Amino acid sequence: MVLKTFKGKKVVISAGASGLGLEIAKKFLSLGAYVYICDIDTKYINNIHKNSLYNKRLFCEHINVANENEVIIFFKKIKKKFKSIDCLINNVGIAGPTGLIEKMDSKEWSNTLHINVVSHFYFLKQAIPLMKKSKNGSIINLSSTAGIFGFPRRSPYAASKWAIIGLTKTVAMELGKYEIRVNAICPGSVSGPRMEKVIEAMAKSTKNNKKIIRRNLEAMTSIKGFVTKSDIANMCVFLMGKESKNITGQIFPVDGNTERMS
Repeated sequence: MVLKTFKGKKVVISAGASGLGLEIAKKFLSLGAYVYICDIDTKYINNIHKNSLYNKRLFCEHINVANENEVIIFFKKIKKKFKSIDCLINNVGIAGPTGLIEKMDSKEWSNTLHINVVSHFYFLKQAIPLMKKSKNGSIINLSSTAGIFGFPRRSPYAASKWAIIGLTKTVAMELGKYEIRVNAICPGSVSGPRMEKVIEAMAKSTKNNKKIIRRNLEAMTSIKGFVTKSDIANMCVFLMGKESKNITGQIFPVDGNTERMS
């Protein structure tokens, strides 16, 4: 990928203090952008504040993205500091419960949809007025290959990720006249602690060995393996850059070519 410079650009990332969100934040920081992130986990936020690797271009707030009032306050702080933003990356999402749908807990189901879909709406609602002040703004929503294929025993997660696809295409239609691009990335299985928890939950639900679950997940792709957080971050860079200035309303799998989900 051609190295890009985002000097002076303002990027907002939800759930950005750890994992994939932090990887994306670090990538944009390395390319000169100002990055504003939020997270619900105070441990990760404290790590950000203590780490000297993160410079004066990174700002971090503790919020619950499922609480609309907290999201409103978060964006008021962004507006006070930046006036406008150039890129929103809707990264927040939880794995949700694992199991057969008839055995799902209704509250866990609803909570998954609220965090994975409604919080994206909250962020879009607050970010769009700030993005209209910038030229060629970019919104990147994180969906999943589960939002293309479905995913057995992960029904609330799959439903939420399908919803993000519909949301992405709809908002792209609404914002095209403002030169704001809206696209979605669909990661496959991404190496890291979160994927390990998913494997553990699936092993428990199916009464299988974790090694068997891992091998089965790896076998679902043409490359027979997991993608990395860096793969996703690089796609975000492309979708933020001027090379993608005429790309909107599109869905980008970054998954090693998923062939099946069961």
